[in-house]
Amino acid sequence: MLIRYRLTKDMTPNLQTFEAFKKQNILIIGDVMIDRYLTGSVDRISPEAPVPVVRLTGQDDRLGGAANVALNLKALGATPYLCSVAGGDDNGAQLRKLLPEVQLSDRGLVYSPERRTTVKSRVIAGNQHLLRVDAEDTHDLSAGEQENLLHLVIELLEQKNIHAILFQDYNKGVLSHPVIRAVMLEAIKRDIPTAVDPKFDNFWSYKHVTLFKPNLKEIRAQMPFEVQPTLEDLDRAANYLRSKLGNPYSLVTLSERGVYLNNRGEGQTLPTHPRSITDVCGAGDTVFAVAGLGLSLGLPLDEIAQLSNLAGGQVCERVGVVPVDRHQLEQEYQQLLRKGQI
Repeated sequence: MLIRYRLTKDMTPNLQTFEAFKKQNILIIGDVMIDRYLTGSVDRISPEAPVPVVRLTGQDDRLGGAANVALNLKALGATPYLCSVAGGDDNGAQLRKLLPEVQLSDRGLVYSPERRTTVKSRVIAGNQHLLRVDAEDTHDLSAGEQENLLHLVIELLEQKNIHAILFQDYNKGVLSHPVIRAVMLEAIKRDIPTAVDPKFDNFWSYKHVTLFKPNLKEIRAQMPFEVQPTLEDLDRAANYLRSKLGNPYSLVTLSERGVYLNNRGEGQTLPTHPRSITDVCGAGDTVFAVAGLGLSLGLPLDEIAQLSNLAGGQVCERVGVVPVDRHQLEQEYQQLLRKGQI
């Protein structure tokens, strides 16, 4: 199988490109979840154990995982179509309530009585994260759940002009190997570019994906050799990825070191821009959303990486899982262009 999609060389992110975001229809498939913030104050230590007692003052539920990718795409002006499986429980009902509040549809979601909706609960006091509690099921979808999900995916592909398909994998069971392969085959058949933000379980299942976007930790866990954040080691890792997956493009996030990109064997690193880091939650979703949107428009890979790098840093300046601010992203990108830093 050959990937016929190619990134063009004549497009650069400018005001027209940001306007073009509004014309893009992006299909997101992956694990959805609720990011729950339990906020309060601490003024004493528990007599039962050496732990703080948090006096609860508020609860804030936000969309997370693949739903946060969709939220970022929406914030950038694109039209996202979200496909996933959530639980037929109270938290699934809460997810169903949260989506229309931010103008996202749940037409691509399957609500299954066989699963729990993933909820990440963070306990915060005085702007400090004290604890995180995860409620989730991580086993693969049942045959019936897979069938229902794929039916919705095919229906959307038939009815909408989809410009890119994004796989957001959190190892919660939605993106099983059969689901991945079925959707990849549809993408290849329809000549739709694909991108994946992988995790550990199905890391090698995304054969012939267009853009592969792991982080440094995930790369290190999967390579049969040591990988340091040097250009030489990252080039070696990207070449190994391409030999196994056939992906023409790799984008590796390196945390405070920036990003690494590889375009058909040609690698380079881009440093981060100075930021006041407050919270890194959700930054990977933002980077992936921007990268997927750039891919759908055929932007050059280095420009995709620059935009993604800026967007990921932007959301790290705010507390909690929040989407990118499109207007701020435009302004920052234009400023860097004028200064000759891009």
